[in-house]
Amino acid sequence: MLRFAAPRDPALIAKWISYQVFNTERQDWRRGIEAAWRYREREQHLEVPYEHTEGPYPLGRWLSDQRRTFRAGQMTGERATELEGLGIVWDTADAAFETNLAAARAYYQLHGTLAAPRGAAILDIAVGQWLTNVRRPSGLGKDPARAARRAAALAAIDADWNPRTRGWTVDWQRHYAYLTQLLANGTRLADVEPGVTLHGEDIGRWLTTQRRDFSRLNAEQQDRLGALGITPARAVRARQASAKTSTTTTPGRGAEAFHKGLTALTQYIQREGGMPGRAHVEQLPDGPHRTGVWLANQRQRRDRLDTGQLAALADLGVDWAAP
Repeated sequence: MLRFAAPRDPALIAKWISYQVFNTERQDWRRGIEAAWRYREREQHLEVPYEHTEGPYPLGRWLSDQRRTFRAGQMTGERATELEGLGIVWDTADAAFETNLAAARAYYQLHGTLAAPRGAAILDIAVGQWLTNVRRPSGLGKDPARAARRAAALAAIDADWNPRTRGWTVDWQRHYAYLTQLLANGTRLADVEPGVTLHGEDIGRWLTTQRRDFSRLNAEQQDRLGALGITPARAVRARQASAKTSTTTTPGRGAEAFHKGLTALTQYIQREGGMPGRAHVEQLPDGPHRTGVWLANQRQRRDRLDTGQLAALADLGVDWAAP
């Protein structure tokens, strides 16, 4: 039997080694591509965890190596095209962002806002925590161009995705968005009282707080609320003056009852910033007053109230009493 010795000429030796290395690398490429193809056929994607092995083949590590080769500009166009045909994502960070962005888009379709509470989840993704993270400084990545692209993608879903840049909290933005939706769906502003909720949030109570603390809001917040017809709670002096006017224009026991009701209503609005519900009972120094029922009765007998009484109620923000 004939035996061929390894070449002894240095040039031949170098060529022989190069061939062996190239042949081994080519075989590894084919094994990697075949493993990637099998994974893609089974899972319908190529987002392979680094530690994953396809059978005995370390597919996750191999794909990581290919991404590194691609970023270094050392991969041939033919190989890059072959991997792209299988659906490789060259930048895994971008792939994760796109997955979370899809969840954010689904959340917006359901809630009409990206001001999600931190614990919110949809499509099995903790979208609330993710949105909290990306709102933080450098939360969209340290690369300015990439961060700008990501911010634009979020703004395309909801222009107010990051309310802190406008000077208010995520919680304020969420309640404002829900109030806007209630009004757009036909709810009257006068009917948004404490206890009126949407998606589990008490919008009525929030609205009462906004009226009470209107002067503490920034200019844009005030403008947004004003566009919805929301005004600050009346000054206490105006209420007291209204109550005084009503007593001087209405004689007898009716004047006393009206004054007591107006006092109770003024006290409630001063504290809560909105109108009481029908069942509300206000505590006065001389005992409880059924303020909600009293206000409903005044509405029913509106035609019998004099101009002073109507003016006093209108000054407190009772819409049906206004001329």
